[in-house]
Amino acid sequence: MTLFICVVGFIIFQRILELLVARNNEKWIKSKGGYEVGANHYPYMVAIHIGFFISLIIEFMVFKQAVSRFWLLLFVVFISLQIMRAWVIASLGRFWNTKILVLPGAHVVKKGPFHFIRHPNYVVVTSEIIIIPLMFEAYFTAIVFTLLNIIILSVRIPKEEAALREVTDYKEVF
Repeated sequence: MTLFICVVGFIIFQRILELLVARNNEKWIKSKGGYEVGANHYPYMVAIHIGFFISLIIEFMVFKQAVSRFWLLLFVVFISLQIMRAWVIASLGRFWNTKILVLPGAHVVKKGPFHFIRHPNYVVVTSEIIIIPLMFEAYFTAIVFTLLNIIILSVRIPKEEAALREVTDYKEVF
């Protein structure tokens, strides 16, 4: 139980800090002439992420209260994902956000993990939505929220790429 509280507490604290960074970055981007794209899907994405934590907590507390026998391996993967998350955020700098914000004329970031993967942040989030519940044998949460994440990303990624192609050098870079 203590392990669960520590891990989930850390993740929730991390997400709150990220929202503060995102809000600060949003103000900066908008002050430079940037704007938001695809705002209509954002509340659904937020709801999915909040629902993920609620489902994870309920499933663990009510049904399992156990950690996976593969917990150590899964935790190592989780830590690796946190390192990649930090690398993504550091690579994007002021352009990192939870919303789709574009700045006309900006150059697309092609350093860090973006040198290897087009959407590393989505790889991290998708992997976390699978790995975190598996650490605590919350299989329902892993399955349901992986599917919901796939649905929301099938909306989000095309909107993001279209906006970037329209106002940045995205076509030339990718």
